[in-house]
Amino acid sequence: MTLANVRIILVEPAGALNVGSVARVMKNMGLNQLWLVNPHCNPRASEARQMAVHGVEVLESAQQVATLPEALEGCQRAIATTARTRHLPTTLEPPRLALPWLLAENITSALIFGPEDRGLSNDELNYAQRFVCIPANPEYPSLNLAQAVAVCCYELFQLTSLSSQTRHSTSLQAPQTHHGTSLHTTASLDAIEAYFQHLEAVLLKIGYLHPHTATSRMEKFRRLYYRAMLTPEDVAMLRGILRQTEWAVQFMPRSEQEESES
Repeated sequence: MTLANVRIILVEPAGALNVGSVARVMKNMGLNQLWLVNPHCNPRASEARQMAVHGVEVLESAQQVATLPEALEGCQRAIATTARTRHLPTTLEPPRLALPWLLAENITSALIFGPEDRGLSNDELNYAQRFVCIPANPEYPSLNLAQAVAVCCYELFQLTSLSSQTRHSTSLQAPQTHHGTSLHTTASLDAIEAYFQHLEAVLLKIGYLHPHTATSRMEKFRRLYYRAMLTPEDVAMLRGILRQTEWAVQFMPRSEQEESES
């Protein structure tokens, strides 16, 4: 288990104070990869640096990108934090159960947090494979962004501090519960996202999807493929099927009935 390849991704953070506080707690807990998606504040403002204290180096090295898919490039696993209940049959897991899944060797993973005022949207949640909800008092369950990051970073740090025997059993627990695929051959999330875009285009072209239902149907496809933990070879094969389907639609001769119906 290692924290070196875990990205903390903040989507559209609004407050420089929160960004600085996140940098500080990341430094406290041994994480150093901070990614900011379209920040709505100056993450290097004086108030951010003041809150970061000795985490200023995390703040200064933070990567800024325009979109969430850019922040996930090169990642094989992503967990999103949310308090939402979705219309899809998606399990909201506590951090202690889900986060070990991010710490497999030889992969890059991400933990995604939404904006302070709204959390992650359904579209943004579509880019994650699993979902974490931090248990809290039901009378007031909403956590400040920096507090939520602190809880999750603490859990990640504790996992890496366990004895080697406990680390071994914990690292196997979550992946075996949800997936049986080798950790070292998982396709990158950007490669899978490119497949999703290709799949949606082809399914619209052949009439399986319709514009007004495409979003909800594609959400179901995402959950299905995420459960499968696709390898690069799997993605290449699936892309090949789509390319052949496109060829067939364009060049295969149509039957007399199809010609008369058109």
